Amino acid sequence: MDPTVYNAFLAVAGVLLALGFLLLAWRVIVGPDSLDRVLGNDAITASLQCALALYICWTLDTTVVNAMIVIALLGFIASLSVARFRKRDGSL
Repeated sequence: MDPTVYNAFLAVAGVLLALGFLLLAWRVIVGPDSLDRVLGNDAITASLQCALALYICWTLDTTVVNAMIVIALLGFIASLSVARFRKRDGSL
């Protein structure tokens, strides 16, 4: 594949990821209830993994794979703990 086409595809993917981060941050900040915020955090975790994968594709450097695994585990544990201890909004 031509390197300029490859870099153009990666640049488009990077711009779309950045736009997605902004929309997800908006959802986490403004979310009408706590469940929207939790889903936004899960989506941010997944998007961060995609951004690291994009970095791997761009630089061909696989040293961040361990960080991707840690982020995946932290996202999973965070989702599990929130699902376990979450109370309904408006309840005491």
